[in-house]
Amino acid sequence: MEKDVYTETDLYRCRRCGTCCRKGGPGLHLEDRELVDAGKIPLSHLLTLRQGEPVYDNVSDCIAPAVTDIIRIKSVQDGRSDCAFYDPAKKGCRIYHHRPCECDALQCWDTRKIEAVYNCRRLTRRHLLCDVAGLWDLVAHHQERCDYAHIAELADRIRQRHQAEAAEKELLELVRFDGHLREISLERSKMDPGMLDFLFGRPLSFTIKLFQLKINKTDSGYGIEPTSGKGTQVCYRRSPVAHR
Repeated sequence: MEKDVYTETDLYRCRRCGTCCRKGGPGLHLEDRELVDAGKIPLSHLLTLRQGEPVYDNVSDCIAPAVTDIIRIKSVQDGRSDCAFYDPAKKGCRIYHHRPCECDALQCWDTRKIEAVYNCRRLTRRHLLCDVAGLWDLVAHHQERCDYAHIAELADRIRQRHQAEAAEKELLELVRFDGHLREISLERSKMDPGMLDFLFGRPLSFTIKLFQLKINKTDSGYGIEPTSGKGTQVCYRRSPVAHR
């Protein structure tokens, strides 16, 4: 058989093309908790998309606020979207025998199984940290202070030029708080820097662009202004999702 020529049977089995692994790491569910607890998937390899953060929903094909934490395996750090555990040389998974349930459910020729589990029983930071004295309180405080629903309101005021000066000042303060908390956490705990993405999600200095805003350096410090042109369109009227 010539390369890239497949039989009818080949269409209904994995051909190890690596496409699914190169589109990013999977989200974790309660069924995957034991993999994290046992260290099969280290916390430093995880990224939290925080509740309320605009994220792309593969099933509904739109960008919408996450209804709960979405903890996923990070992508590689060189700008590609490949899952951190994908081995491009072997076109295989480095933790295949300990792969998360989304990977086990994914069949590119029939997506019904992955669609059934995609938005159910999400693993959250609370599940993993609630018994860690002090640490969960710190994470919960950050989540409350840097709540994305409030950030969306501030961003809307800035874009609409409605009480924009006060909104800009408050949002800049949240960006500083987020950055400072990350620095202090590293200094005081000597933790792996990779843990920050799991504990506090992506930095606000980065995710602010999801709200069609950018941070500019000015003569007096820093300022926030709307980005020009069309920005990310977020669907805030997301259909309720049942979590079991």
